[in-house]
Amino acid sequence: MSVAGPAKAALDNLNPEQLSFIQSLPKAELHAHLNGSIPISILQELAREYQSGSSTGVSNEVVNAGIEKLLLGPSLDEISDFFALFPAIYALTSTPISLAGAARAVLSTFLDGEHPQCTYLELRSTPRKTDSMSREDYMRTILDEAERYPKDQVGVIVSLDRRMRNDVLQECLDVARKLKEEGRRVVGVDLCGDPMAGNMEDFAKYFAEAKAAGLGITLHIAETVHNTPEETMKLLSFGPDRLGHATFLNDEAKEFVVKNKICIEICLSSNLLCKTVTTLEFHHVRHYLKYNHPIAICTDDILPFRTSLDAEYALLLAPAPFGLGLSEGEVREAAEMSLRSSFRSRI
Repeated sequence: MSVAGPAKAALDNLNPEQLSFIQSLPKAELHAHLNGSIPISILQELAREYQSGSSTGVSNEVVNAGIEKLLLGPSLDEISDFFALFPAIYALTSTPISLAGAARAVLSTFLDGEHPQCTYLELRSTPRKTDSMSREDYMRTILDEAERYPKDQVGVIVSLDRRMRNDVLQECLDVARKLKEEGRRVVGVDLCGDPMAGNMEDFAKYFAEAKAAGLGITLHIAETVHNTPEETMKLLSFGPDRLGHATFLNDEAKEFVVKNKICIEICLSSNLLCKTVTTLEFHHVRHYLKYNHPIAICTDDILPFRTSLDAEYALLLAPAPFGLGLSEGEVREAAEMSLRSSFRSRI
């Protein structure tokens, strides 16, 4: 997986000893979306096997255009541009065989090799129904691959999309609970998708059920300046264990988060490239570092954002303006926070 942009600049400004330090750090990746983390070589292989007559309704032209955009590195003017990258990827992972291959490659990217990206991974995905799979089949396929690794290395998070109808939300939650009751490695439930979609009042029931079932709760929250304080406080009322991005929390929400020690999943490259944060100098991670508040440094989607977990940690360690210029002790503490904030104990 190639690294480019801010992530590469940070890596390039580390000396060999600093790079070795980052590679050797025990750390958790808690915010990795499966479909945004598939190596481009795997997507190219799947594209060659893809047939235009597929019932997904996505043409070869759309698939090839999507692959080409990912190869060149997408240009994102705002966060909504990010979601346009996925129709091609979804088409290529619409069968159990293709999904299993993609999941296997993502797991290997994070967990295998001489210098694994992380000690522990929580891989998240939204259950998709296709002509070849039910939503339950989709999650079982991912779990079959995740469970090839030891329990202390991988957990799976079921994502609920803000655009889903209530009946689909219930189906996805029922799948998550069923699999957890079977002893499968489902550790939590996530809220994701278009940050401007959905009525958050509708989601309270499902996250209450998830919490009652012993599942961890993580929520994408306040991702854009257009998300209202009222919506944010409603989401916080669900009692989440962690928050994804949390870029635009107002003072009331920040006070609530700090008081309740809710971990923030920080995705530096994602924020910079989606232009929800202008520069590292003004990144909201500084607020949480100031208060020694729990954070977890994460990648979000390593394919479009051209990053790796080591590169995200490089953005902490590298000197300004290439990184935050933290000390090795501060970076080590951030890594330890990620492990403490994981849902590993729920396996």
